[in-house]
Amino acid sequence: MIKTLKKSFAKPFKRRTMAIYITSFIVFLAATGILLYQGTKKTVALTLDGKEQVVTTHASTIQDLLQNLKISVSKNDYLYPAGDTKITDKTEVTWKPAKEITVIDGSVKKAIWTTKDTVGEFLEEQKIQLRNEDKVSSSLDTTIKNDMDVSIERAFPLQVVDGGKPTQVWSTSATVADFLKQQGINMQPLDRVEPSLETQIKPNSVVNVVRVQKVTDVVEEPVKYKVISQKDSSLPRGNEKVVTEGKEGLVSNQYEIIKENGKEVKKSLKATKVVRASQDKVVAVGTKVINDTVSRGEATGGRELTVTATAYTAFCNGCSGLTATGFDLRNNPNAKIIAVDPSVIPLGTKVYVEGYGYAIAADTGGAIKGNKIDIFFSSKSRAYQWGRKQVKIRIL
Repeated sequence: MIKTLKKSFAKPFKRRTMAIYITSFIVFLAATGILLYQGTKKTVALTLDGKEQVVTTHASTIQDLLQNLKISVSKNDYLYPAGDTKITDKTEVTWKPAKEITVIDGSVKKAIWTTKDTVGEFLEEQKIQLRNEDKVSSSLDTTIKNDMDVSIERAFPLQVVDGGKPTQVWSTSATVADFLKQQGINMQPLDRVEPSLETQIKPNSVVNVVRVQKVTDVVEEPVKYKVISQKDSSLPRGNEKVVTEGKEGLVSNQYEIIKENGKEVKKSLKATKVVRASQDKVVAVGTKVINDTVSRGEATGGRELTVTATAYTAFCNGCSGLTATGFDLRNNPNAKIIAVDPSVIPLGTKVYVEGYGYAIAADTGGAIKGNKIDIFFSSKSRAYQWGRKQVKIRIL
């Protein structure tokens, strides 16, 4: 009975033990397989759109690896190494997706794919050259985003003349006002610009900035004196005598002067102040009439001389019209005046000249020396008619 029971218990125990052994062996094989599987993976360092990570993989190529990671690579993306490159342990892979940018350069519009990080790098990649004066819609250090627009406004040449000084410049300004602001040109209240501030600027235009100044200038200027004639019956007709000498006055004139680009264009008298008053010159003019005829007794009286007599007028070359005694021959054409040598006939002497009549010795001359006289006539024809002759004169 006991033997029978032992046999009945021994069979199930053996079966359980066998099952445990088999299960353990299977687990061991599975664990070993897993370890072997994991141990055959390769380590790859990835930089995906700027983010770094490390993965282990059984993928044979970089393209397989990216597909496993559900990363779709387009032909415009940056991928290094190439997709068909075999993966080895510690392979480094960099992938950067391309972004589409619309470039508007003047009238040209174009869509371009790029993997550059900034606008400046993109322009350099596309070999798009810029002048310092050109304008870009985004700064060069702006990070590029997908579907981004980049507009380029090209500068054009023009000339600015500031205060008369011309300069060649480049600008993107639309109006004259914008241009002056861009160039840092400040306008003063009196300044003006040609053309007007609202005018649209075109290439090769000329913008003329006229600098206007208004200044005040004070100038002292002389004032000529007046000559006043007074009749004097005690003086022979044709004789003059200075009663009061004239003196020039002085005034201070204040002028407003307008200058454009440093040159005077307008001058206006704004105020006058008398610094010193002028003094009129007063001249006594003789009105006493001396008869041209005398009695025989008068004509024969006095000292008689024989002289060489020539003739002159008040308008001869080098003549001023004033005698040595200050008599104005031009204003007194009917006067009877002779020029003499004062050492022979004193000035102021009354004489009677043969063929001429009574006269006053009131003038001198460089060529009148000794027994020579020069007779005044009002016209050249009468002076030429007299010519040069020997005459007798009487000193009265």
